[in-house]
Amino acid sequence: MSTGLDFTPAVGDMAFTPLQRELLTVAHRLGREKFAPRAAQWDREASFPFANYDDLREAGFLKLCVPREHGGLGADYPTYMMVAAEIGRFCGATALTWNMHICSTMWTGVLADGIPMTDAQRSEHTARRELHFRRIVDDGALYAQPFSEGSAAAAGRAPFGTTAKKVEGGWRINGRKIFASLSGAADYYGILCTEDVDGKDPDPRDTMYISVPATSEGLTISGDWDPLGMRGTVSRNLHFQDVFVSDAEQLMPRGIYFTGAQTWPAMFFTLAPTYLGLANAAYDFTVKYLRGEVEGEPPVKRRQYPTKQIAVAQMRIQLEAMKSLFVRAIQEARPNPGKDEKLRLYAAHHTVMEGANDIARLAIRTCGGQSMMKHLPLERLYRDSRCGSLMLPWTAELIVDRMGRETLYEPGERDA
Repeated sequence: MSTGLDFTPAVGDMAFTPLQRELLTVAHRLGREKFAPRAAQWDREASFPFANYDDLREAGFLKLCVPREHGGLGADYPTYMMVAAEIGRFCGATALTWNMHICSTMWTGVLADGIPMTDAQRSEHTARRELHFRRIVDDGALYAQPFSEGSAAAAGRAPFGTTAKKVEGGWRINGRKIFASLSGAADYYGILCTEDVDGKDPDPRDTMYISVPATSEGLTISGDWDPLGMRGTVSRNLHFQDVFVSDAEQLMPRGIYFTGAQTWPAMFFTLAPTYLGLANAAYDFTVKYLRGEVEGEPPVKRRQYPTKQIAVAQMRIQLEAMKSLFVRAIQEARPNPGKDEKLRLYAAHHTVMEGANDIARLAIRTCGGQSMMKHLPLERLYRDSRCGSLMLPWTAELIVDRMGRETLYEPGERDA
């Protein structure tokens, strides 16, 4: 199959559109020339990859999923997922944080176009998203998307503890977010919170999606950041103490986020490309190492040993299975998917998130003790890939739970 590219992307070889070829080419060049050489620095320092974001901004990648009519590149869901995997191949922390920003545009853009709204809600959303798109297109603004609070809310099983109270001209925000990627780097924090309605118990259906400017009075950042992996995400704690934001900061109209989460389950699959990229990186390194082609290392070949050959074959088999499921899932992504499509989506997510670390594990065993040295990327890839299956809203355990329940129960069914 001719891809029209001089490299094989992280998602594999297929017939790409002209836009996909163009974006993948840029992502691969940036990753190979810029992101990979810097990746160890962000990991060592647990610092945010500002230099990478300068490159992403210059390439137009901050506006990748902003519709063309708003000045963006107009990438659709599958295209973004392909490009994100390619970036993840060279720097996991950059790909993962870039996902948070892109989702702020994709959820309000192409995904929102598939969410049912009243005429009034659609008109409101169209006007307000223009503000956010303009900030990104004209000013190069960076958006974050903090979910977690240490409760079941990020998994969709409880209302968020962070609240938004309607006041004249806007909203008053109170609460706290943990593991808030891009903390201190983002210009705006697109937070999920529960509308505080007098006389009504908190309800997930009242989830609000609101942008909080980083300069807002009452917004503070706290906590150390010294984790096992994905250290460059700088995911510290955000505190909101009577933070006022205007009505214009709403990223979705009241109640639409909950509808969107029910309509578009693939919106939560966007973490997976980073980890597919990491799996590719671990495999790529193993092949180069065994062939004696790692830059800066002695040109010692280790490919002649049958045990090494078998291990590489096992890695490739697992990687091909991951790619196949991933590609089918992104091609099937749509509003209100059927049961088989949803189960396949869950299976793809679990396979990628667990498989990335498994391939990194095999890579370390195959390459041997030298591969654990920090001047080589494999030990970082192992640590970064271990974090994927822990990430809400779809941890490995929650995905298995969903698959089993939704296989055995049709909507509305209950045991007596």
